[in-house]
Amino acid sequence: MLASASPRRRELLVLTGWTFRVHSVDIDETRRPAEHSNDYVRRLAQEKAQAALPCVNDGEYILASDTIVAMNDEIFGKPRDASHARQILITLRNRVHTVDTAVAVLHPKTGKCHVELAVVPVRMRNYSDEEIEAYIESGDPFDKAGAYAIQNGQFHPVEKFSSCFASVMGLPLCHVMRAFHAHQLPVPDQLPANCQLYLSYICPVHRDIFPRND
Repeated sequence: MLASASPRRRELLVLTGWTFRVHSVDIDETRRPAEHSNDYVRRLAQEKAQAALPCVNDGEYILASDTIVAMNDEIFGKPRDASHARQILITLRNRVHTVDTAVAVLHPKTGKCHVELAVVPVRMRNYSDEEIEAYIESGDPFDKAGAYAIQNGQFHPVEKFSSCFASVMGLPLCHVMRAFHAHQLPVPDQLPANCQLYLSYICPVHRDIFPRND
């Protein structure tokens, strides 16, 4: 079971070839006082997995994930409105931030929950104010953490990227494989190749994250 309503996570998980169903969950995402951004995103992924427990079917594992955009421990969530999206995009412009994505895989019968964390550095290009306005007008920023989608071909907000593209989209598939492997479950050898083909991206880090004989 994928405990997420994100269409991007759903489309990436399809690349595994696994049969799964989608069940969205709602949790309190309030950040705790003095909670580090990495601890925060790990906790949210685990709590999302736990929240899906009442709806799990026999034999299912639960996969949940959460993604944040962070810079200097400040978290940039989904923009509230156009003004907030503009503020976020201006703040991130021509600077490096991280996209932190936690993946939690929960075995309902044993209660074992394995959590993986992908921290990906992202440099935004020096886009213009006019480009920001056009991007906001497109409506694309409003359901995205950090108010942008790395895969948006018209705005193309990121430059010189050399890490896990799928992680910035919301589901680092090699970390998903590591989480399932920790439960001693089989994982598809062809997944890194499928991911790269689907995203039209040559991934320089997948062998470091989850070495396979491919």
